[in-house]
Amino acid sequence: MTIQVGDTLPEAVLQYIDNGVHRVDTHSLFHGNKMVLFAVPGAFTPTCSERHLPGFIQHLDAFRARGISVACMAVNDAFVMQAWGKSQNTPAGLRMLADGNADFTRALGLELDASGYGMGVRCKRFALYAEDGVVRGLWVEAPGEFRVSSAEHVLSQLPG
Repeated sequence: MTIQVGDTLPEAVLQYIDNGVHRVDTHSLFHGNKMVLFAVPGAFTPTCSERHLPGFIQHLDAFRARGISVACMAVNDAFVMQAWGKSQNTPAGLRMLADGNADFTRALGLELDASGYGMGVRCKRFALYAEDGVVRGLWVEAPGEFRVSSAEHVLSQLPG
């Protein structure tokens, strides 16, 4: 079942690199925070690299001005996420999270079977806004689209 607005985010462990590989559970990540998590089908893929991540980089200060942190997630390993972040000049504070085994993606009910493209299980393109671990906004793209999960659209839907 797909996560819905009003639901508490499920528990899972994600990874990121900051002077070594670190694990962070979703409860710790979201607890006490206002956060936008946007997810892409794959690091280094065209729309993700040309539009999705760059939009959040461009508008990061607007999110911060509202007291909202931002994280990017993909079903890739932490090393790929780190390399992609570096290649995109991702600023400090925009965390690049790896859901390598798609555990969190599956728990959200937002998995995508991309095996026809040789990519296995990935996550759908989406963005969510959570306050203290509770989903307050959710924008899931239709296959092949990029509209509702963009930084601009998400900003327009957020309070304040």
